Amino acid sequence: QVQLVESGGGLVQAGGSLRLSCAASGGTFSRYGMGWFRQAPGKERDFVAGITWSSSLTYYADSVKGRFTVSRDNAKNTVYLQMNSLKPEDTAVYYCAATTKTWTARPGDYDYWGQGTQVTISS
Repeated sequence: QVQLVESGGGLVQAGGSLRLSCAASGGTFSRYGMGWFRQAPGKERDFVAGITWSSSLTYYADSVKGRFTVSRDNAKNTVYLQMNSLKPEDTAVYYCAATTKTWTARPGDYDYWGQGTQVTISS
């Protein structure tokens, strides 16, 4: 059983930056591909970014390409999401998740989820 805890959310102005962290415990972190998702009020949970267990592959939703960067430190059991050039439409609750698949953008393929962290971007 893997437990995931996100942190780093907050309120920033458009054009600003935030770095989200997701700390994992209770399992072998390096065995899992990791993903970031987000959910705005009244909307479905959408894929944002993913990274394979070895960091050999990172992949992003078109809406965040060039602005967000996902990375991981297996020694610290932590995955990060660096978010730059933030826009009001990035406002959502951000979740990290773990999957046994090599890579996937489908929420249903992820086995473990964090509780989420709120990101609010003001215009």
